Amino acid sequence: MNFKNVLIISIAAIVSFVILFFTPNTKALEPQNVYRVYLAGKSIGLVEDATALDQYIDNEQQMLREQYQVDKVYAPEDLKIVKDVTYNENISTTQEIYEKIKDIEPFTIKGYEVTISGIDTTNEQGEVVEGVDQTIYVLDEQVFEDAMDTTIRAFVGSDRYDKYINNQQAEIASGSTGSLIENIYLENKVTIKEKNIPSDEKIYENSADLSKYLLYGTLEEQQKYTVQKGDTISDVSFNNKLSNEEFLIANPEFTDANSLLYEGQSVNISIIKPQFRLIEVERQVALQDIPYETETRYDNSQYTTYEETIQEGVNGSQLVTSVLEKVNGQVENATIDTSATQVVSEPTKRIIVKGTKQRYSGGGTDSSLSGNSKVEGYWLWPTRTPYYISSPYAYRWGTLHDGMDIAGAGYGSPIYASNNGIVVASTYKYDNGQYIVINHNNGYYTMYAHLAERYVSVGQEVSIGDTIGTMGQTGAATGVHLHFSLWRGYPYSRGSSSMNPMSLF
Repeated sequence: MNFKNVLIISIAAIVSFVILFFTPNTKALEPQNVYRVYLAGKSIGLVEDATALDQYIDNEQQMLREQYQVDKVYAPEDLKIVKDVTYNENISTTQEIYEKIKDIEPFTIKGYEVTISGIDTTNEQGEVVEGVDQTIYVLDEQVFEDAMDTTIRAFVGSDRYDKYINNQQAEIASGSTGSLIENIYLENKVTIKEKNIPSDEKIYENSADLSKYLLYGTLEEQQKYTVQKGDTISDVSFNNKLSNEEFLIANPEFTDANSLLYEGQSVNISIIKPQFRLIEVERQVALQDIPYETETRYDNSQYTTYEETIQEGVNGSQLVTSVLEKVNGQVENATIDTSATQVVSEPTKRIIVKGTKQRYSGGGTDSSLSGNSKVEGYWLWPTRTPYYISSPYAYRWGTLHDGMDIAGAGYGSPIYASNNGIVVASTYKYDNGQYIVINHNNGYYTMYAHLAERYVSVGQEVSIGDTIGTMGQTGAATGVHLHFSLWRGYPYSRGSSSMNPMSLF
């Protein structure tokens, strides 16, 4: 055998040896069918059995099953298990994958996700604030439906709501007073979807807790007040920054603001913060005064200090039909159906006689607008009739509404000066809109806001009953109305204070 053949044989032997001892096992090179586990889009490992992981999670989360009394606990919502093939990657045990999941995201249970859409609002600066959707989780769809029913009844009244949904409301008889609900609906869009819900979220298991949250925006303990001797609902409400309506919503056992309280009684005084906008459209017929007018006659034989009433004024009365739009129990808009207004009795005008004769005093004539003049006993209602007080001087959602909103007279209807005075403001502001302030030269000021037009300017003297502008919806106004307020001192200035304008009439 020559050298060449020997070399070939030797090389072949070496190659055979290398192949025999260094080539991986053919079994290891075979592909293995496995399952890749993804959490939040990121791979956290491989498992051999997809169903084993699901079962392992349910077994390990027995405490969660017992807590919510459910039959099964599931993996996180964004956990995905996908078939895969591997040659040499490490395969995790079911326990190892479980421990990774537990440290990253919560496990889930079957339930319902309720989404309440947000409603855009306008802040005090006139800027649009985008509404924020909120999500509520419940185990049973019926829990949400029962909670909504309870909350709606708090705003509307249980008896009235039953009559509305059962079509049992009595029609308002001609010539009579009364009210009926024309429509009730949620302004927010509500969607309910069955899904696996995260166990670390607040999950409402009963309607009582959820209705409390829907009404107050919290599950914290509600504030209580112990009734003192002589307390009325109006007193307790105002002193705790509630409107009468809010007090009645928070304490549904009382039927109206005239209900009696007894000493030692415990009542709820928490500020309500509804989590939705419930719209109630109500038709109301109410008896309303027709304010009398004052006729002034002049006597040139009497001095200017002379004034005599020769006929007392008497208010008339009328049946006024209003269509009210309430949001969570508070009137936000009111429209008067003038065609349905019925006059019950005509008013009798007040007649006064004033002297015009000047008394020489060496210092000029007297002025009815002097700083020493007193508030006259008669103040004129600032709008035409009929009207509707859509929001009185009271607290709303914890903030004092420092005047009263008078609606129903209609866009562009006249606004009158309530008394003699001098115009000290006639301008625009983002919250008041077009507004006027009159100084009555006796420490009192009246303000007229949300006007469509202003007819007077700063420095101008006005007399009681002068048309100073028209009703509108400028500034932060939810509907057409006049915001009429009474102040001691210039409105919102240091040391000034608002008063209930109804004290004038």
